[in-house]
Amino acid sequence: MSTTQRRATIDLDSSLHRALRLKAAQSGSSVSALVNEAVRPALLEDAEDIEAFLLATEPRLSFESVVKDLKRCVRL
Repeated sequence: MSTTQRRATIDLDSSLHRALRLKAAQSGSSVSALVNEAVRPALLEDAEDIEAFLLATEPRLSFESVVKDLKRCVRL
C-alpha cells in the first residue's frame, strides 16, 4: 500500500464531522485515517465489480436482435 498522501477538501454534514471527531478521539486515530478506512473498501468493491463486468463472457447482442426477440415472444 502506498504511503504517499494527498490533501483533499471535502464537505461533511456537521453531525457527521462531529461524530468522526469523537470516534477519532476515542480510538486514538485521526479523522483522515477513519475516512481512508471507510472509503477504501467501497472503492475496492467497485473495482471488483468493474473487473467482473469487463471479464464477463456473455454474448454481445445488438439492440435490433433483442427487440426482434421480444416481439417474437410477445406474439406467442
